[in-house]
Amino acid sequence: MRRPRPPAWTATLTWKAAVFITVMCCALAALLGALVHVSVTRQTVDQARMEALSRLEQATRAYVAGEPMPPYAAVDPPGLPASLRALALRGERGTLVADHEGSPAMWAAGPADGRALAARVDYTLAAETITGLDQAIVGSSALAIGATLLVGAFAVTRVTRRLHLTAQVARRISAGDLDARVNDPRTEDPARPKDEVATVSGALDTMASSLQRKLQSEQRFTADVAHELRTPLTGLSAAAELLPEGRPAELVRDRVRAMRSLTEDLLEISRLDAGGETVDLDVYELAPLAERVVRASGTDTQLRIVRETTVETDKRRLERVLGNLVGNAHKHGRPPVTLTVDGPEVTISDKGPGYPGYLVEHGPQRFRTEGGGKGHGLGLTIAAGQAAVIGAELTFANAPEGGAVAHLVLPEYAPIDPEGEDVSGRSADRADGGHGGHGGHGGHGGGQRNGTGPDSGEGSPDTPAH
Repeated sequence: MRRPRPPAWTATLTWKAAVFITVMCCALAALLGALVHVSVTRQTVDQARMEALSRLEQATRAYVAGEPMPPYAAVDPPGLPASLRALALRGERGTLVADHEGSPAMWAAGPADGRALAARVDYTLAAETITGLDQAIVGSSALAIGATLLVGAFAVTRVTRRLHLTAQVARRISAGDLDARVNDPRTEDPARPKDEVATVSGALDTMASSLQRKLQSEQRFTADVAHELRTPLTGLSAAAELLPEGRPAELVRDRVRAMRSLTEDLLEISRLDAGGETVDLDVYELAPLAERVVRASGTDTQLRIVRETTVETDKRRLERVLGNLVGNAHKHGRPPVTLTVDGPEVTISDKGPGYPGYLVEHGPQRFRTEGGGKGHGLGLTIAAGQAAVIGAELTFANAPEGGAVAHLVLPEYAPIDPEGEDVSGRSADRADGGHGGHGGHGGHGGGQRNGTGPDSGEGSPDTPAH
């Protein structure tokens, strides 16, 4: 049987500090209260005992002299505690606090010819003093604990607030915002003393600055290399066209085209990394765009339209994303490759071995591929970057029955009629083919088209035809 998990707020530093402060204050208050109580009680009891023994001494002299007993003393008084009477009958003297007619009294007893001679002192005032002292100790301890808890919580909250700010900046940096900084004033002013939180904040800012410089240096290097390669590649391409026809000339032209494609991809990635891309948004029907991409790819791709819709996007960038995804599915997967449009959602699936684990978990990584060096790993990286530019969400997964699945969610266009009602929820199921619904499931009258057209040739995940 699993133990119930405590609430999440109990794991916070503020809660732990509050519990620690409360426990320590309670322990300190209890210790000091006990010491004060014991000291005052002992002093009060000793004073009453000395007074009772003094009265017993006076009563003993009066008893020996045969004089009348004072009113506070008597032989074998009826209220004398039994234990003290037994002590006196054994020939010893003693004192004891006990009730006498409903009030506390300090008794002192001693032997007197085989009987017990006792004297008493009223202990009411002393008992009330001790009770009042205990109440004062409890009240002052509660006030001290409350005040200490408030001050401690305020101090801890200031520290935790700075820690939360540091954690928030760290999450922003991990999300790609390399300009995020904590900027703790204690780290910027060398004259101010630094605590541990300021040290952590300063280290995080230093790390972010160093990481930003390295990434910017790599981005500049990539862009510079791509720009420098364009000129010699242009000349090489022109020279390759002058070669006599034959197998060597075809090989040279093919490699030149591959180099030019790689160079253009590097330039595109450098522009995406720079973050200066401008988006040309417009309203388009998604199904014709998908059909155009499938036809331009020149591949045997099945197109399924489950539900048509209108999206607001950048047509060129969307075609780039879909083309790279379709080309990647044909290059690294196995047929049938299916592109499914279901409202603003587009799914590209194949029946191949699926995406590598690192790609599903962390997303595509440039110049990292699986399968013996096929491709250069930039196609999916460009697709993910362009999807982010147009505000779409691109995710990668593997189907339970096998195969890779790329899922793209676009921002749907929602026109408003003059009466203020949303008129975007249109359903335009096609019935061009006899295929069932989305992804092979029944219930939707989805049409299917083969993506073959006048363009021929193998599709590339990195440089799809437009």
